[in-house]
Amino acid sequence: MRRRTMKTALVLGASGGVGGETARALIAHSWSVRGLTRTPRQGEGIDWIVGDAMDRDAVLAAAKGVDAIVHAVNPPGYRDWEKLVMPMLANSIAAAQANDARLALPGTIYNFDPATSPVIAPDNPQRPMTNKGAIRVEMERAIEASGVKAVILRAGDFFGPRPGNSWLSQGMVTPGKPVGRVMVPGRKGVGHAWAYLPDVGEAFARLLDKGDDLPRFVRYHFAGDWDADGTSFAASIGHALDRTVKTWRMPWAVLPLIGLFNPTMREMVEMRPFWENPVRLDNRSLVEAIGVEPHTPLDEAMRTTLAALGCH
Repeated sequence: MRRRTMKTALVLGASGGVGGETARALIAHSWSVRGLTRTPRQGEGIDWIVGDAMDRDAVLAAAKGVDAIVHAVNPPGYRDWEKLVMPMLANSIAAAQANDARLALPGTIYNFDPATSPVIAPDNPQRPMTNKGAIRVEMERAIEASGVKAVILRAGDFFGPRPGNSWLSQGMVTPGKPVGRVMVPGRKGVGHAWAYLPDVGEAFARLLDKGDDLPRFVRYHFAGDWDADGTSFAASIGHALDRTVKTWRMPWAVLPLIGLFNPTMREMVEMRPFWENPVRLDNRSLVEAIGVEPHTPLDEAMRTTLAALGCH
């Protein structure tokens, strides 16, 4: 029997932001990648399989024989988050158990209290202050309790050519339109952590390449781009466009009223403390595991992102 040398990963959310970039990175690392999709798709070097992450049988069938499962799927927007997130994760856990595969989960800083966590290490106590954060904690606990091989990589706010649910593409600029004024959620002087999606995907690929050399269950932090005073990220938009852009601050005071009718806006209001307090990620254990963290210079990353969003 010929020995299989190419590893295989199933990516749930391969058409989205972090899932799509992780799929690309894994392919570049000579992995065979399957993508579970609700609508037929082709291309990108991915073996697309039609199915729903809420359908356990579909997930188990798509995951047959894989070495890793990347759980990067989320409900569109923030609709039915409480009802859908845990059942979807349970299906991925079941698939990981059935194949002795490593489960990879993109994590966030929402597991922590921003007022008391200016710098967070992977093993810091988790004290969520939002509904979304509480669910994130529950997700991580479910994975750890299941006993599957797992790696969780937490990062700051995502941005990149595959926008997904990002602050940049849903608030700061408008995809498909030239950039006028840039809406800034944070205050000047308050640091904020950003994570460029292709860099996050590359970090996941390097971690999954290590296979069983990783601990059976492990969390890492991705430092990404640290905007030390809350102004450099918005400034990079101007650098990418080769012109100065005007900024204005998000009108936080009126958002609760809008949130009465808009679930996405309601969830955004909950995130306000993360823009009023600096939360930086300690990535020392990640660097020990994979070497220097993947990092695309911010201006280059922003040029690529705005071009993909149609904002030039």
